[in-house]
Amino acid sequence: MNATAQGGLEKQLSSAKRNVGLLSVAQAILGSGPPLAFSVGGLAGFQMLGADKSLATAPLTGFNIGVAVGAVVVALASRFLGRRESFMVGALTGALGSALAAFALIRSDFWLFAFALMLMGLCGGFTQKIRFAAADASPSFYKGKAISWILAAGIVSAILGPQVAIWLKDALAPVTFAGAFLGMVPLLLCAIVALYFLKLPALNVKAAGDEPTRPLREIVMTQRFATGMICGISSYALMTFMMTGAPLAMVIGCGFSSELATLGIQWHVIAMFAPSFFTGMLIGRFGAEKVVGAGLLILMACAIVAHMGVELWNFWGALVLLGIGWNFGFIGATAIVASSYRPAEADKVQGFHDIILFSTVALSSFSSGKVFTAFGWSVMNLLIWPVTILCLILVLLQLRAASRKPA
Repeated sequence: MNATAQGGLEKQLSSAKRNVGLLSVAQAILGSGPPLAFSVGGLAGFQMLGADKSLATAPLTGFNIGVAVGAVVVALASRFLGRRESFMVGALTGALGSALAAFALIRSDFWLFAFALMLMGLCGGFTQKIRFAAADASPSFYKGKAISWILAAGIVSAILGPQVAIWLKDALAPVTFAGAFLGMVPLLLCAIVALYFLKLPALNVKAAGDEPTRPLREIVMTQRFATGMICGISSYALMTFMMTGAPLAMVIGCGFSSELATLGIQWHVIAMFAPSFFTGMLIGRFGAEKVVGAGLLILMACAIVAHMGVELWNFWGALVLLGIGWNFGFIGATAIVASSYRPAEADKVQGFHDIILFSTVALSSFSSGKVFTAFGWSVMNLLIWPVTILCLILVLLQLRAASRKPA
């Protein structure tokens, strides 16, 4: 490599490191919104309702709907405004939603609170794209490290969000939790400052050459895509279902403090992100199907620990296993889905997949409160079994089909 090329590569790497550093800061801050919302959102909804508490998790359903909408809107915003500006709009939306959530709690307005969490979820949908921006801003040999930095920032988020909930829960007493949401506003504004200094390269959109594209119906009917989508969506929906209901079960059902419930969610979110540093390596060594199978078995272990009792260690242990099981199940399933379509088919397949995914996740968060109110925590745990068994059967069938293919 000559001196000119070497200098250009070093300049490109230096720019990538700068952008990834700023995006990591933004990710750490913006990513703290979801764990805060799921730590106290259901409890806050519960305290505002009357005799019928079955809608307690509706605000978290609003959050998940916001994520689904945000995942679509960020693509349009990036096209017309640019990626940096679209991320700043997402952060501003999150700040607005957090302030509105505090206002709704002060007024004890349940449905305004649900709308506020939907705005926070919209910010979460924008945040989902930060890892792609980090990879796109990096040379090929640095993409893996770039994504790792974003994942590391996710661990910071897992600590920051719940700690804000604990520190500021009573800051606006006697209104519980309002101070926690208000405390997110200056944090999210700090993320806008970090995003302002981004200098992201323009994306080169290239045609996919002469590679033929198949109809969406043909792609989604393949065994590989169906297996990946069903297992991924099931892993995500089960995780959301259990994570949403756990704080209610701990505080309302068993009398633990909201601080202990929040710490349980903190460890859960850490468990969701921490394995990502080696999940890709495991997929490369053992195959995505086997990693998904391991994730499903860990979700079963989560159900076993939860069934064993209602002590603090049962809840925290189940939540940690829930996070690890989600990581293996969802990331492995995503790898299966990603290998089922051609580059030219990516946009339509990913769009179809995400619509089904986030719609199912929103439904699971909504049903969590209803199932807990009607049947209790033990029945919630039982629902893990039929879903994971079905997914394991699909994974085994996919492995069998793959083994029969000629080399």
